[in-house]
Amino acid sequence: MQAGVSTACLYPQHLEEALYDLALNGVSHVELFINADSDVTRERVHTMKTIMERYGVTCRSVHPFACPIEPLMLFSSYDRRVDDMIDYYKRTFEIMNQFGAEIFVFHGNNQYVSVEPELYCERYLRLVNAGKEFGITVAQENVERCQSGKLHFLREISRILGDDAHFVLDVKQAVRAKESPFNILHMLGARVIHVHISDHGEKGDCLPLGAGEFRIRNFLETLYQYSPDASVMLELYRSNFRGISDLVGSYRMLGHIIASIEKKDAPLSQM
Repeated sequence: MQAGVSTACLYPQHLEEALYDLALNGVSHVELFINADSDVTRERVHTMKTIMERYGVTCRSVHPFACPIEPLMLFSSYDRRVDDMIDYYKRTFEIMNQFGAEIFVFHGNNQYVSVEPELYCERYLRLVNAGKEFGITVAQENVERCQSGKLHFLREISRILGDDAHFVLDVKQAVRAKESPFNILHMLGARVIHVHISDHGEKGDCLPLGAGEFRIRNFLETLYQYSPDASVMLELYRSNFRGISDLVGSYRMLGHIIASIEKKDAPLSQM
């Protein structure tokens, strides 16, 4: 497993500036949250690649800003919208290849105009197959306001799609949907390939690590048993921490916990 930080934490700072600040402060693994098409012009992609090369930063995943229009574009009755959205996301996949990113974070349909699981999976699978053309895994995130917010729906996706189903487990979104992150992990198992982590407790549902009551180590130990190659990205909202030192502190804590779990699990011949 590998600890990282999402550039989304520093929103509305411009993407390349957020990446630079994380890199400058020792964060070596990131998720890029693209906030606008102009974030990924040729010049800005070059700038970000230069930052990553200079500071030894790797990128595992990309989160698109277009997720709020996915219900309209992918899950309506108008087939041309589906074609248009897949073509649009193919351009994102091309950009991901330049960063070496492997996982595309997908929100999907909202819960207010829901569709049947079979139709949902048919549309989702089209995007999954488009991602495969670029070596990208499209992973469904649990999001409270979306159909994916409930565990029973995630289980149905997993049942219908089998090995084509992959998931991003967002801890704060699970809490907001009144779902247990542990239950989601146990039910989806190795199909959870990526995590957005935060703490939670009496002070709020999206806190720096150690500021709440979440059993972080137990959760990561469980994740390691199911998905030892997962990346675990700190993802906080800007109002939930004071400054970048809070992000760096949580990132280091996360890295220390993961390292101790891996050391404990290592065969004697590797110690």
